[in-house]
Amino acid sequence: MSKIAVVYGSTSDDGVMKGAFEILDEFGVEYESTVISAHRQPEKTAEFAAGASAKGIKVIIAGAGLSAALPGVIAAHTVLPVIGVPIGGGPLNGVDALYSIVQMPKGIPVATVGISNAKNAALLAVEILALSDEELGKKLSVYRLKMKK
Repeated sequence: MSKIAVVYGSTSDDGVMKGAFEILDEFGVEYESTVISAHRQPEKTAEFAAGASAKGIKVIIAGAGLSAALPGVIAAHTVLPVIGVPIGGGPLNGVDALYSIVQMPKGIPVATVGISNAKNAALLAVEILALSDEELGKKLSVYRLKMKK
């Protein structure tokens, strides 16, 4: 059963979101990946978010560019932690996406990482899971030691 869902609005974002997959694979965390659009598939997006917990998902990573509605729409339909990845591109090189994700209204938080930094989103998701998974916590400690060296 997947513990993390990685969702993003377009296959053109594959290159950015690959960073999340690499980290999750490195830590051996099960995940599922879905391309879904908050604008083109609003009902499917809401259904996905509302049903994620019942599927065993613990954290959702949502990547989006431009108006970056996907992380907020998902957060509005679930109480699971949502980590937004603003994807660079467009005339503002991802700054618009960053502001859209980080400026969520009170009561519907979305954790936000740097522009196109899907690796940090995955690391944050792993840290959240490690709160209740001692083995994963040990792997994080080893990872940090490797970075230090």
